[in-house]
Amino acid sequence: MNVLVAVSSKHGSTREIGGWITDVLHANGIAAELADADDVGSVEPYGAVVVGSAIYMGRWLAPARDLVTREADAVRARPAWLFSSGPLGAGIDDAADAAEGDRLLGLVGGRDHRVFAGRAVRDEMGFGERAILRMVKQPYGDHRDRAAVEAWAVSIAEALAATPALVR
Repeated sequence: MNVLVAVSSKHGSTREIGGWITDVLHANGIAAELADADDVGSVEPYGAVVVGSAIYMGRWLAPARDLVTREADAVRARPAWLFSSGPLGAGIDDAADAAEGDRLLGLVGGRDHRVFAGRAVRDEMGFGERAILRMVKQPYGDHRDRAAVEAWAVSIAEALAATPALVR
């Protein structure tokens, strides 16, 4: 089976998370391809799909959101997982940050949606992004929990391995 890991990332952090997921799938004997959501025309060639997006003000980036909605029927026909990345600091369990990913998960009948903490590097951000961080009192830095991402990816690998018809 070949798994698509499609991501939308504004500053590269979400793409790195997608890379961690892809690496874990490879380490568990599953072929996986990391792609920018912009570059995915169809999910048909893939046996399973993982789609992730950075979230800004509770919204997924358009390329990932558009991929999931445009390919909803095809995604629904295969195992699918979604992830959002972006909350900063200790509290990443805000329902608003999960809302769009949860809605898209329901649209495609996916297996799980996770929200992972993000990364905010001051020098990579524009004035507006920096102003929003100051307004909501969020800290700069890399808040991602690689171990949590990799544990989730292992659970995906285990779910795929437990479905013999999917393993090729």
